[in-house]
Amino acid sequence: MSYIDNDRLKQIFFLLIIILWGVLLFSELYGLFPGLLGALSMYILCRRWMRHLVETRQWRKSLAAATLMFLSFIIILLPIGLLINMLTDKISYAINHSSELIQSIKMVDGRLQHSMGFSLLTPERLQKVQEAVTGLLPMLLGATFNTVTAIAILYFVLYFMLVYSREMEEGLYEYIPLKDENVIRLGKELHTMIFANAVGIPLIAIIQGVVALLGYFIFGVPQPFFWFAVTCFCAMLPIIGAAAVYVPMGVYLIAAGHTWQGIAILIYGFVIVGASDNIFRMMLAKKIGDVHPLITVFGVIVGVNLFGFIGLIFGPLLISMFILLLKIYSNEYLVKKREVKVIKTGAAAKVKP
Repeated sequence: MSYIDNDRLKQIFFLLIIILWGVLLFSELYGLFPGLLGALSMYILCRRWMRHLVETRQWRKSLAAATLMFLSFIIILLPIGLLINMLTDKISYAINHSSELIQSIKMVDGRLQHSMGFSLLTPERLQKVQEAVTGLLPMLLGATFNTVTAIAILYFVLYFMLVYSREMEEGLYEYIPLKDENVIRLGKELHTMIFANAVGIPLIAIIQGVVALLGYFIFGVPQPFFWFAVTCFCAMLPIIGAAAVYVPMGVYLIAAGHTWQGIAILIYGFVIVGASDNIFRMMLAKKIGDVHPLITVFGVIVGVNLFGFIGLIFGPLLISMFILLLKIYSNEYLVKKREVKVIKTGAAAKVKP
């Protein structure tokens, strides 16, 4: 007669309590998730330097953590914040002068129709543009508030992760229900993955922005630093990338009568900026790993829907982490079952007359 072991029943019941409790906590802390992912990414980037300062230089943990947090803010977050502030000022100005913006769009469309024989704007499309411009400011303010909140949570969590680095890693090593080899593999691949996503994608975007900035100076594009910021952000988008900036810019210049300037921008964008993306991506792939284009595409879709603009970075990271967990699960359980099956098959073959 089959029955369920009493200890196994207690284990299942206890696991159900843990899972339900975890779902409850996750649902309540969902808004903090970008900050937690950011803290994990920053911890991976700062971990080696923290160990060096504390164990080699004999710094106090609190001082070492505060120093690394300050440097990360100056080197990483402050330039990004300045770029975002520049974009926000321009977008706010455009929204406050939306009627002038719509009139300018109509003029460009009229010139395009006169020079090329077709029109991009219909009354329906123009109405959609006006609605988008009107609703942009509240969305921008909400995104700014969410980003500031995520950064505050990031540094609050990061401080304790750095100060209690050893204790945290030893606890994870002990309590993660995986074989030792898979725990080590998880740590190494997570390190590589965060470097490829949190460092590789923004770094390539900034490189493309710098290359495009040179072209903006050469060909006399007005307000080149503003377009540099726009190019950096658009370069993180999959498939389209920086072309979302220099293609409309070139078309606009041609429609405005600056034919050779517009053609030069288009050629420079497709040849120089496009080539720089491929060249630097191959160079960085050898140093910090590369992210598959499909992971980037689906990651951006998921990340933007979940976290807004900051999801451009964390979305691909989530997809990569999911794939990593599948690999760990396969190595932890499926490989073991295959080995048992092979052993049983071999034993059966031996006893077969």
